Amino acid sequence: MNDHLERRRFLKACVAAGLGFADPLSHVNGATVDQGQELPTYEGPYYIVFNASGGWDTTYLMDPKGVGGINRLYQEGEIQSHGQHRFAPTAESKEGGISNEDFYKEFGSELLVFNGLDYSVNNHAPCSRYMATGKLDSLAYPTFAALVAACKGQACPLSFLTFGNYSATGNLVAMSRVPYLPSLRRIANADSISGNLQSPYHDDFALRRIEQAMEQRFASRADKPLLPRQRRADNMLYAAQVNSKALSRVTPHLPTEIPKQRLAKQAEIALASFKAGICVSANLSIGQFDSHANNDRDQMKLIPELLEGIAYLLRRAEELQIREKIVVIAQSEMGRTPAYNSGHGKDHWSIGSMMFLGPGVQGDRVIGRTDEKQFAVPFNAERLVPDAVGGIRIRPEHLHQSLRELAGIVDHPHSAAFPLGIKNTERLIGLWGV
Repeated sequence: MNDHLERRRFLKACVAAGLGFADPLSHVNGATVDQGQELPTYEGPYYIVFNASGGWDTTYLMDPKGVGGINRLYQEGEIQSHGQHRFAPTAESKEGGISNEDFYKEFGSELLVFNGLDYSVNNHAPCSRYMATGKLDSLAYPTFAALVAACKGQACPLSFLTFGNYSATGNLVAMSRVPYLPSLRRIANADSISGNLQSPYHDDFALRRIEQAMEQRFASRADKPLLPRQRRADNMLYAAQVNSKALSRVTPHLPTEIPKQRLAKQAEIALASFKAGICVSANLSIGQFDSHANNDRDQMKLIPELLEGIAYLLRRAEELQIREKIVVIAQSEMGRTPAYNSGHGKDHWSIGSMMFLGPGVQGDRVIGRTDEKQFAVPFNAERLVPDAVGGIRIRPEHLHQSLRELAGIVDHPHSAAFPLGIKNTERLIGLWGV
């Protein structure tokens, strides 16, 4: 009994510290959970944000420039295409990962690219915040991943997973960090030694009796007048019990072997949590894109690695039969300059791109553009075409407003609490195309 209660106390402490376990007593059926009830399963859609932390060079991916010395690996005539997409040739230059050619061949028909995004600033911290939240001048706003998790699955034990990059929650939902697959296994099997199902602390009969006793204790105190601290303690303890049951649903979906790639490891944790119905969104990230020196070498290592991570997630989601429910967003907090510095690197550039894929997103489309000097071309938001005379500059808040529309959370109270200030005349009408 003591070992079991210690495990429960650990889960309770995690809840109290905000380490990613939801309090179902606050969010299910208004105030309470029926005795013996498990948390409901979230069925999707699931949202994945891939972050190329540091600033990717879009001319080596979705916005190729073969003129003006903007890059040194290909010429204008070597630019490749697939459907509506134009992209830099990387098959002969990449170091590991997946080439642009292979990525677009497999996923181009599903992919929406937005070019000519104006980040407004080019410093890492404000840019990361701006890209994640759609709000440049506030530290209070939640990231899109956190906001959609709060709106759609606040009762999920691991509603919002994050593996780095800017991850503010706006105090709407717990931020969950599960860095390693063995860690997730241990959390999912809290009543087993080191998460090993073959080594339980108690057999099923004893465990049922313990849970029954805890439920009876909770029920006996439910209608009694208690001090707020006592009531919160009871709620947290019972929340830990209910969350523990929900977390155990992850176990069948964990891989037998741990992948080696950075993003693949993160993807497996997110996908197992999605499949178990205990997670809404995940913030995935790899760094080192800040290529102030040796831009070409660094970008040819990292862009193919990023694309390999996206491909891994989509292929694995297919195996888990949730592929059609996965919304993918790929972004970076800035681009790279159209000119090289003295160290063969590229510095910060405030113009960039984003990529989208998933249910509700019509693929094989490229919207927005930059000119031959890599400056953003003003854009007509209503007609979704470049308009150098009467257009506007598309900034992160425009795309975040569209993401809220895609997720169906524009009118949710949480979204209303964090307005983006987009005029109706600047809404990107028909961005998703379906």
